[in-house]
Amino acid sequence: MPPRRPHRPAGCPCGSGLNLVECCGPIVEGTVTAPTALRLMRSRYTAYALGAVDHLLRTWHPTTRPPPFEPDGRRRWLGLDILGTTGGGLLQSTGTVEFVAHFQDAGARRPDAQRENSRFTRVAGLWVYVDAL
Repeated sequence: MPPRRPHRPAGCPCGSGLNLVECCGPIVEGTVTAPTALRLMRSRYTAYALGAVDHLLRTWHPTTRPPPFEPDGRRRWLGLDILGTTGGGLLQSTGTVEFVAHFQDAGARRPDAQRENSRFTRVAGLWVYVDAL
């Protein structure tokens, strides 16, 4: 019997309403690049939800990138709310995305959330996450 693949949800974890393979899947896999800062933000949330640390590190600005790390398997990502964006478009070189990422840690009684205004820039033409404002 062949080994079982991990379950991957059909709907994209970023909450776009699209199928994973039509939304963040190709960006997370590295077969396409994010055209905007918002699409990169959505793909990074999806990478956290799927434990795809390679995508997170690949899309982190070289000056702020942490050392390689293991995903927190005790955290379950529940949803992403985009609150607003500035810049970050097809013809721009910087942008921000303000969001709330909902999660629940194993053993926690209630879900929690992380609110952040993330800063993005282009490096060699590719969008990367810089830091939180």
